[in-house]
Amino acid sequence: MKLRMENVTLANKNKQIVKEIYNSSFHKEDRMPFILMLIMAYLKSTRFISFQDEDTVCGFVYMATIKKITFVMFLAVDENLRSKGYGSHILDKIQSLYPDNKIIITIERCDEDTENMEERLKRKKFYTNNGYIPTGYIVKLGKQKQEIILKNGEFDKREFTLFFLRYSNFTMMPKVWKIGS
Repeated sequence: MKLRMENVTLANKNKQIVKEIYNSSFHKEDRMPFILMLIMAYLKSTRFISFQDEDTVCGFVYMATIKKITFVMFLAVDENLRSKGYGSHILDKIQSLYPDNKIIITIERCDEDTENMEERLKRKKFYTNNGYIPTGYIVKLGKQKQEIILKNGEFDKREFTLFFLRYSNFTMMPKVWKIGS
């Protein structure tokens, strides 16, 4: 499988397909406005990339990189194409773009009783099968509490907090704590 990458911009012909994948993959309360993502993608630190297999848009990633940290905020594969290896290939592409970076992802917590626990466990297994490890930390971004997982290094709470301060121009300071604290 050879995926082609394309920047998602205001002028991108596939932006509507990416928006549909985004809206169907994330709950409304977990999403940021799509237009804001398109605008933020023009920042030096932000990447908004779609992935295509021939002419088919199969997924996207929205991420930010500052120094040696890459934070994947949103990653999704078209729901009709899941379990076909696209997600793993997207993670491989991210790794190839930033081979020396800590790559951090947040996922829904798996330590609380919820109606979509099976989906959450499946998502966590996908990431751990692709080399991501649980850090033992939770972050609260907005109203959501999410588990922090990473690849390529050790988690550093201070470093992660500084990443957010820099990325948000000192307007956002997430609450980060150890699970069980």
